[in-house]
Amino acid sequence: MTGVTDVRGRVLRNLRVSVTDRCNLRCGYCMPEEEYVWLPREDILHFGEIASLTDVFLDLGVDKVRLTGGEPLLRRDLPRLIRMLAAKPRIRDLAMTTNGVLLAEHAPALKAAGLHRITVSLDTLDPARFARLTNRTTHERVLEGIASVPRAGFTGTKLDTVVIRGVNDDELGALIEFARSVPAEVRFIEYMDVGGATRWSMDQVVSRAEMLERLGRRYGRIEPIVETSTAPADRFRLPDGTTFGIISSTTAPFCADCDRSRLTADGLWYLCLYATRGVDLRGPFRGGAGPEELKALITGVWRARTDRGAEDRLALGNRQPLVQIGGLRRDPHLEMHTRGG
Repeated sequence: MTGVTDVRGRVLRNLRVSVTDRCNLRCGYCMPEEEYVWLPREDILHFGEIASLTDVFLDLGVDKVRLTGGEPLLRRDLPRLIRMLAAKPRIRDLAMTTNGVLLAEHAPALKAAGLHRITVSLDTLDPARFARLTNRTTHERVLEGIASVPRAGFTGTKLDTVVIRGVNDDELGALIEFARSVPAEVRFIEYMDVGGATRWSMDQVVSRAEMLERLGRRYGRIEPIVETSTAPADRFRLPDGTTFGIISSTTAPFCADCDRSRLTADGLWYLCLYATRGVDLRGPFRGGAGPEELKALITGVWRARTDRGAEDRLALGNRQPLVQIGGLRRDPHLEMHTRGG
């Protein structure tokens, strides 16, 4: 089928599946606290449940699936789930986002299981800065993980960098050069006021325009890459042909083209990264709802979708963090590490 559209004509096509809410880093822009309210273990979807729910989404036109967390490699026996998903020919793009800490030991198994692509989060090349950002000293393991990706046979690799003024915004050029050596394409992400970003402020945001201006001073003329895509990143080309992307959700939202939705590890379905409520799919599924009932539920919700969270946030005058720490403790589903990025 051609896909289900919402009230703004956006097609349901891209599903992000969180396999765990746990993470082994404590990044200040996502998980600044040491302890969290974790999802009850009995609520976490089994691999067979994830595969069955994915089939429902595939029937509705989804053809891109990305595994996220938390940190997905903390989920035991993850390659088994990847094999189950890779066997579905309707998934045109099966990817995973990881922080890279455990990647070196798992990359060959992920490739053998049928994973198509990997994105690794890398916010700095400086080990001391990494320790301040993440409250962990595993920077070398992240670099080892990135190095393992091409050795395992992966291509199309991306590196994601959250750019924060006064923290790592002096590394834009260095990260492009590092990505060139991997090889990978770096994507700079504007600092967003979502989930656990309780310390967010607008003056810490480095906009797409400012990033391009800085990189232009170093590299010369930067050309936009014109392509038909609903991917979140605008892509650019340096004079020597090197490409990179910028995800400008904060200052130049792409809500009008957003085809993404998110399934949490315990089966809540979120239609927008800024949404404060999700739709329970685990309850009906475990209660005996069949594929047709689930398709009707998902279709009805998506067709009524009006979400444009990033645009709504941009329209605010005095913009503050989306959720304060008290709210996060009351409802862990508001956390970025619970619903996936």
